[in-house]
Formats: sequence, structure tokens, C-alpha cells
Amino acid sequence: MLAAASLLLLVLGTASPASAHAALRATDPEDGTILQRAPRTLTLTYTESVGLLTDSFRVYDPENHRLSTGQADHAPGRADTVRVPLPARMAKGTYVVAWRVVSADSHPVSGALTFSVGERTVTRATAPGAVENGTTTSLYNIARYLAYLAVALVLGAAVFVAYCRPPQRAPLRPLFLAGFAGLLVSTLALLLLRGPYEEGTAPAFTSLGRTLTTRPGELLLARLALLLLAAVGALVLRRRPVPRPAALTAGATSAVALALTWSAAEHASAGIQVPLAIASTTLHLLATASWLGGLAALLLTLRAPALPPQVVTRFSRLALTSVTVLVVTGVYQSWRGLGTWEALTDTTYGRVLLAKLVAVGVLLGAAAWSRRWTGRLPKTAEVAVAVPVPAGGPALPPEPPAPEPDLPVRHLRRTVLAEAAVGVLVLVLTTLLTSTLPGRAAEEAATADTGIPAASVTTVPFTVGENGRGKVQITFDPGRVGPNSVQAVVYGANGALAAVPELRITMTLPAQRLGPLDTGVTDRGGYWATNSFNLPIPGTWTMKVTVRVSDLDQVTVSREVRVTR
Repeated sequence: MLAAASLLLLVLGTASPASAHAALRATDPEDGTILQRAPRTLTLTYTESVGLLTDSFRVYDPENHRLSTGQADHAPGRADTVRVPLPARMAKGTYVVAWRVVSADSHPVSGALTFSVGERTVTRATAPGAVENGTTTSLYNIARYLAYLAVALVLGAAVFVAYCRPPQRAPLRPLFLAGFAGLLVSTLALLLLRGPYEEGTAPAFTSLGRTLTTRPGELLLARLALLLLAAVGALVLRRRPVPRPAALTAGATSAVALALTWSAAEHASAGIQVPLAIASTTLHLLATASWLGGLAALLLTLRAPALPPQVVTRFSRLALTSVTVLVVTGVYQSWRGLGTWEALTDTTYGRVLLAKLVAVGVLLGAAAWSRRWTGRLPKTAEVAVAVPVPAGGPALPPEPPAPEPDLPVRHLRRTVLAEAAVGVLVLVLTTLLTSTLPGRAAEEAATADTGIPAASVTTVPFTVGENGRGKVQITFDPGRVGPNSVQAVVYGANGALAAVPELRITMTLPAQRLGPLDTGVTDRGGYWATNSFNLPIPGTWTMKVTVRVSDLDQVTVSREVRVTR
């Protein structure tokens, strides 16, 4: 199970970074617009409050020279709006803006936009400020997954000892120490990598000072302090025991405080109903750790020479309580994160959530099977379990009683092992959800302040032959049923605007057997457009883009586009 968990961490840690949680809602000037006069200020509005980095905005002229801009700051009373003073004199042509900020839930978000002064021109700028550093992102993601796994082991083992009261605690000590060490190391790694992760730079410790002044850095520092206090407290308690009620109170307080270092830093800290969301997320994390970490502790307990059935029975009640809390808090968090039923299938967040629900369903099935074998355990007498003998040692038979009570234990061990294996997958999906743009935020990003959907923008990469690579950025405005303007810009492999001899865009609605409808875009000198194309009915349309780069080379690429009323 641990090997599988490590493999999952490595695979997911080196995957491409997921979408961050703040999204760009509006810009002034708008992306792709042509202005008669050069703007004095660039204004960007996001779906939630954002933090600024030392180099959050870079503006490049058509020759790829970086402009000297003023200091970026927030608009008065608007933590979600940023203003960047621009130079007084700007030549005609197309300018590229690369930006990178930190969303309120601690995740960096980056992107780029263009605007033109006087006329649209071919630009050499490639927006170098909007890229991620793969090494830093991978290391940071691995540390995040390890931290979730470690906190589940630490809290789960502690809750198991406190509530289930196994007579032999020595087998659980390695589990607790491994979780504690993993949590300490992963927290240190997150703290050191936080600055480079936000800025998209290579791993370095030069930005640690700035990290400690941010909310994510402060929460990571608080997590370290809690771990150190817990270690000191454990050493004191070994020398001078305290009454059980006082120890339980101190442990529960520490567990809640530790969980808050997650819930106060991620999804729950931004959006609607923040206090309730933080409380719900804290309970969700505690219930997850109690159930899944408790499963690991139960596995080790089932290997002990003698097993009191009361231990398994108590854990069964603990698991049932945890599941109840998970259902209540999970329903609320799903509603808060999705916003609409359509987001469940139309957004990455919704699809990951569906995968997690399936995994939890399998986990509940395994738990129900475990409860079946729990009910067959003897009610009073201890159940003997066969003890493995080291290689070369004498072969010893299992301790009494007879095989009848031992049979449920062996089956229980297998079902608990299956639960724990699925539990690792649930933890991975839970961590993945925290790094995925919520469906509600995605809808907010696509909706202007007036409530009218913004333009639909689709980027279609293409490859022609061995060296003909590029992408087409296609904008439908307003992107819903009725008359639309269509604009298409072709970019070459280096990210600069590219000219092609022919571009054709058609729309087909397979569900209604409608189309193909030719948009009729024409070359407008550097970009392709039409001011009148009608989308008659809503649905998921198939957009086919045909790009011809020479007399002999052309390619057709398809993408699905959702059209609403």
C-alpha cells in the first residue's frame, strides 16, 4: 500500500500544474482590443482577491522590449482589482502583457493578454513571465500530497489510541512517528518552496523572508510551531503523566488547530460563506484523518498477538461517525465549489469530484464488508491472531482459541487492507481537488459584473508536417445563442502572431444534426474575423478549424464548444 501511495505521489507530483483558483474576470483595455490612444493604466479584475509578487506584471512592445511600468497596486478598497501605470508614450502596434498573482486561497495564477494601439501588428513578444518552473511545481505538489498523507496518519493514530483504546500501543508507535516525521519534513519543504512556487522560478531560498509575511507562509509557520509544541508536550507527558480528560482536551485542541492550517489557506478561505466553509473544511479533514488514518492503525492492531473485540467495535462506531461528518460537510463543500449541476460534468473540478465520489462509494462498500466481519467477532474473549515468525526461527502455531474466531479476523484484515488502499486514492483525489479551479469560480470568471456571459475563447493547437506547429485563438462574442462576432488569431510555434493564407471555421451540432455552418471569417490583415455569425440553438457544438499554411500543407482540428442561451 505504501509503495502504491509513493508511486501515486511521484506521478501526480510531476504532472502538469492544475488550474489555480483566482481567474481573470475583466481587463481594461480588454484582451485583443484596438485602441485609438495609448492607455495610461492597465487594470485587471479577478474573481477573488489576489496578492502581488515582486514581478507580477510585464509589458512588452511589438519588438519584444520590456516597458518600464509603474509600481502595481490594488485599486482603493478592491483587493480583487490591480492597476499598473503604463508609460506616457507608447508607439503604434500590439503589446503583450504577462501577469502572475497569488489567489486568496494561496495558489498562484498566471496568464497573458494583448492590446493594440492604433493598429494590430505582428509582435515578437512571447510572454516569458507566464510560465511555470516544472521542478519547483513538482516538488511543491509532492510535498502537498505527503503532508495530507502524513496528517492523516498522525491524527488517525492519535484518535484510534484515544477512542478505541488498544491494549498494546507499541505497534502503533512507528506509524505515529512516521506520520509525524513526514508532516514535519513536508511542512519545511512547503515553507522553503513557497516563494519559488508563487513566482514560478527555480528552487531557491532567497524569497523565504517574503514568504513569512504572507498568509500561506504564516500558516505553514504555525503548523511547524504546533508540531514542535506537540513533540515537547509528548516528552513532558512521558515523564509527568496528566489526567486523561486534560490530555484529551489538549490533544483535541491541537488537532483542530493543525487542521485549521489547511482549511484557512485553501478553497475555504476564499469565495462565499468563508467562516462556515473554514469550519466545514476543518471538520472534513478531521473526519477523513480519523477514518483513513484509523484504518492504518487498525491494520497494525490486527497483527497483534491478542485482539480485544471491543477495539474493532469502537473503531466501527468511529468510522460510522466519521462517514456521517464527511457526508454532511462534503455535500456543503460540493455545493459551494460547484455552484450548478452542469459544473459537475462541464468542469475539471466537477469531474475530479465525481471520481472522488466513486472512490468513496467503493470505500463505503469495503467498510460495510468489514462491519460484517466485525459482527462475527467474539463479544468478550480476546481473539488470538497468528504471529509471523522471523526467518530461521522455530515454526510456532497460532495461539488459541480455535480457528473459528480466527477466521473473521483474517477476513477482517483483508477487508481493512482493501479499505486502506482505496483510502490512499481518496486522499490523493482530495488533495487534487484543492489544486483545481472550482466550478463556481469558473462560472464567475466567465461572467461579467453585469451577469452577462463574457466572450467564449477557445485555443486550438495544430500541427502541419514536421515543423508547422502553432495554435489558433478563436473568440465568439458573446458566445451564446444569437448573433455573434467571430475573431481568430493565429500564433506560430514561438508564440508570436503568424500569417496564414487560409483559415476556415465551421460549427456543427451533432445532437440536432445541424451543420456544418461556415462562420465566413475573412483575413483582416493579421487576424481573421466576421461581424455576423448566428448560433441558432444551444448545445455542445463541434467546431472544426482548417488551417492552410502553404499551397500543399493544411490541417483540420476539432474542438467542442458549449453554447448557452
